[in-house]
Amino acid sequence: MIDPKLLRTDPDRIKRSQEARGESASLVDDLVAADERRRALIASSESMRAEQKELSRQVPKASVEEKPALLARTRELSQQVKDAAAEAEAAKLTFDDLMLRLPNLVIDGVPTGGEDDLYVLETVGTPRDFAAEGIEVKDHIEIAEGLKAIDMERGSKVSGARFYFLTGVGAQLEFALLNLAMAKAAEWGFTPMIPPALVRPSAMEGTGFLGQAAEDVYYLERDDLYLVGTSEVALAAYHSEEILDATSLPRQYVAFSPCYRREAGSYGKDTKGIFRVHWFDKVEMFVYCDPADAEAWHQKLLGFEKEFIKLLEIPFQVLDVASGDLGLSAARKYDCYGYVPSQGRYREITSTSNCTEFQARRLNIRMRDGDKVSSLATLNGTLCSMARPIIMLLENHQQADGSVYVPEALRPYLGGREYLAPTA
Repeated sequence: MIDPKLLRTDPDRIKRSQEARGESASLVDDLVAADERRRALIASSESMRAEQKELSRQVPKASVEEKPALLARTRELSQQVKDAAAEAEAAKLTFDDLMLRLPNLVIDGVPTGGEDDLYVLETVGTPRDFAAEGIEVKDHIEIAEGLKAIDMERGSKVSGARFYFLTGVGAQLEFALLNLAMAKAAEWGFTPMIPPALVRPSAMEGTGFLGQAAEDVYYLERDDLYLVGTSEVALAAYHSEEILDATSLPRQYVAFSPCYRREAGSYGKDTKGIFRVHWFDKVEMFVYCDPADAEAWHQKLLGFEKEFIKLLEIPFQVLDVASGDLGLSAARKYDCYGYVPSQGRYREITSTSNCTEFQARRLNIRMRDGDKVSSLATLNGTLCSMARPIIMLLENHQQADGSVYVPEALRPYLGGREYLAPTA
């Protein structure tokens, strides 16, 4: 949620943001009108309440002749106050509903465009020349079959399409990634957490996942709970309805959790393997900080993601995500795309978003600095969403004999092995 004061002081700023996102600016006009009506009704209601209180003071002092008229006016005013309060509440609900539909303000400098507009800021590492090595590139499923690391067939049998089992070294590889990610995050000052994967509607709405992303969410109607698509939801709601002391900021959390996504609208896309699935595990970083420090923290989160990908020895690119592909809560987002040899292109592996004060306002999280209480900022960043790093590790480090090279950083978590060998 943006600061409502901005509607009154600079609605054009909000309209420019809407246009950058490819959204209608008419929502801003509707909000301005709803805000004016809400405030007018509140003022009218308060004026009538004041008159009602004044009449209540006059009645005991009134003469016999004056009293009937005063009592009649008091009764009339009482009903008018009730009606005005009901109108004001209805206007507030209309305003609040419109505000929940309004995305965060795009930060100046974010490139314009949509999902297909890729703005590459940096390329790190060089893809291997497999042909020069005499290796015919296999995709991750072919490699995994040799290692007995992934079982798609039984995943589909048990749970349906886009589900899988990690088996043997596949499961060990996830645990190795998890341990490396948590060790690095702790080194960077993050507090490890294991949050619930089921959350209340207020948590989903507060983080902005019941708007444009609602189609991608699993909902348990009987329990009125949602399965999270990212632990960002639980981490953001962790301090909901709280006031944090400014001296305790920044607060850095890193969480491991399962994530669930319907992948709505992805029919026919990435159907082979574990690139686009309904369930995966993920390590997510989350930061609460002073809004003045948010952009600096965004760069730090991106730096942590880059460092982690480098440890996996995977070539990657850093992208500045276009304004039309930001999502409801993000004011700016950077993605890292790792190289996938079987596809001959880079694909998303991590993402980090600066949500400024947007989520904190929706979740009523504030900070106290002396006598001043104000909104704080939240940021999130993927450190390791297990399925895609596993894909990229298997494919980028495949060898001619079917084995897979293990990056040095992962070896302590895989019993010191330098290679994962095919199973007979």
